[in-house]
Amino acid sequence: MNLKQIQDLIKFVSKSGVTEVSLETKEIKITIKTGNKTETVVTQVVPQIATSPVAQPVVQAPAPASQTVAEKAAETKAGNEAKYITIKSPMIGTFYRTPSPDKPTFVNIGDEIKPGKVICIIEAMKLFNEIESEVSGKIVKVLVDNASPVEYDQPLFLVDPS
Repeated sequence: MNLKQIQDLIKFVSKSGVTEVSLETKEIKITIKTGNKTETVVTQVVPQIATSPVAQPVVQAPAPASQTVAEKAAETKAGNEAKYITIKSPMIGTFYRTPSPDKPTFVNIGDEIKPGKVICIIEAMKLFNEIESEVSGKIVKVLVDNASPVEYDQPLFLVDPS
């Protein structure tokens, strides 16, 4: 685990509202505690026990092959989607496109949105949080199915700002 991954984990924990998280791997043990707007990070390296002095084999990465048709298509698609703004989930929960099962969806593909417009609901711990748009534009793609679980920072919508 590198420093960038640790910093991302700290940011995630502080935004999620969790007060303590512990993570342990073979090489490292991390405990992150939040509270009173302070963060404490305790890092301890777990010593490796050498059983016998055995030479480690050197593993070389394979030489990069020429691009396949699928890779080129993915790059073209990524280039087209680069002009779009991605609206991401601000929390972990269940994504809903409608306020209730018998009501119409908040937004559909092709709808114009403006900052402050409710675009979906994310349920977290029995609380239904209305997610408002922070951008203006037209909905190009809905990336999550209704009533699906979503992670923090998971893309939900693609918006064309033009």
